[in-house]
Amino acid sequence: MDADPGTHTHPGPNTSTPTPTPTPTPTDVLVVGAGPTGLALANELLTAGVSAALVDRLPRRSDLSKAGGVQSRTLEAFDQRGLLEPLLATGDHPTASGHFAGIPLPFAAHRLPWRSVPQVVIEGFFERHLAARGLHVRRAHELTGLTQDESGVTATFANGAALRCRYLVAADGAHSTVRSLLGAAFPGEPGTLTTTAADVRLDGADAVATHTWNEDGHFAALFPLGTDDRGRPMHRLVLGGPGQSSLPRDTPVTEDDVRHGLSTVFGARVRLLELRYARRITNASRLAERYRHGRVFLAGDAAHVHLPLGAQGMNTGLQDAFNLGWKLGAAVRGWAPDGLLDTYHAERHPVGAAVLRNVRAQSLLMDWAGTRDPSVLAARAIFTELAQLPDVQRHLGGLMSGMALRYPMPDLDGGHPLTGRPVPDLDLGTTRTHELLRSGRGVLLDPDDAFAKAAEPWSDRVDVAGRGAATEPMLIRPDGYVCWAGTVGLETALGHWFGEPR
Repeated sequence: MDADPGTHTHPGPNTSTPTPTPTPTPTDVLVVGAGPTGLALANELLTAGVSAALVDRLPRRSDLSKAGGVQSRTLEAFDQRGLLEPLLATGDHPTASGHFAGIPLPFAAHRLPWRSVPQVVIEGFFERHLAARGLHVRRAHELTGLTQDESGVTATFANGAALRCRYLVAADGAHSTVRSLLGAAFPGEPGTLTTTAADVRLDGADAVATHTWNEDGHFAALFPLGTDDRGRPMHRLVLGGPGQSSLPRDTPVTEDDVRHGLSTVFGARVRLLELRYARRITNASRLAERYRHGRVFLAGDAAHVHLPLGAQGMNTGLQDAFNLGWKLGAAVRGWAPDGLLDTYHAERHPVGAAVLRNVRAQSLLMDWAGTRDPSVLAARAIFTELAQLPDVQRHLGGLMSGMALRYPMPDLDGGHPLTGRPVPDLDLGTTRTHELLRSGRGVLLDPDDAFAKAAEPWSDRVDVAGRGAATEPMLIRPDGYVCWAGTVGLETALGHWFGEPR
């Protein structure tokens, strides 16, 4: 079974008078942080059949929209759990347009095109969904200490509570308390410029381009956020350029600031009707050195932070959750093969690094600071021409939609082109591939009934389906990635990903 590589001890803060040690409440997995990553992970754990506790330091859920877009790959993951249709039924969530560095891209057609779904909607949806399954967020739980040993982790909180778990996941954001208590390295670059993000109602927004610059380098970007509770269109507005980039992050954003930014770029064409929410964001870029620390794992913004371009922060965090959840479930239930938990870092750390790389490139090409540097403008002009080429559009489309991801896999099937990629949502006659994944188990598509007997020893964790379907045989992990396809090596693949047969 998956081994624990080491332990770390981190007592809570010192006090002058000893206080009684609270008796920890036990659970299989403790998730710290009830943002999209933590909520999605808690749902994956319940789907895997293990107990989970979800805590957050805030006394109530934030009503700020924050991230505003959901990539195609994330929509697929929601669909694989039966959550997509209920999520989209929560309101008006229009299809969003694609871009790279503000250069419009006709992203390749996908059954589930990118949608504008604000983070606050996703959080509310997940919180209600989890509550219906019996898991409620434990709020006002500010983590103050954690100690891990050979069998688990004990977490203590400022309110006097304590929780004992077999594994703990830090989903507590860019300023992660868990990461600080671990002393985990978080290398990268500090923020060097500031931009403004705001949720607004506007007059005239439909008549302007998504990304607009003026001759002085001032910049505005507009993205649809659906409608408010009165059916009125809402937009996410991003402002940058000279004067914006040097402001401290904690400088308040006023209505006058937003009006000035709009008039600077659009003149009288676009007018502010209502400012709902605004904050300043920086281009800080950091990536945790390790995603696993013994029995503690980092996910979401606790593991990676960057300028929020294309909602890649939220989507990357959600994909962290989908990757880690089934693996923790396997470890808790006792069938995880050796090294399975280590594949979380091996698979997701390169993804985080790639996101930071493309965000840095986009930030440079967008000239956020409004320098109007001739070299930057020349590079952008050349890149804009390249972005008209179909091959470049396909590459960037896959990058920004999450669909280009291919996890490294052992070569058990002769390097089949499907291995490591998201499984296509195939029409199998009476069902679709995604529907087969709603149990949270592995799936073997066996159209010719040639492998069912070989897979029978793993029947407690892998379902066999697809008899008579027009597809080739393939083995699919619970997170929707193909881990074997073809005709040879199935039993080796089953053992590698699903452990010893029963």
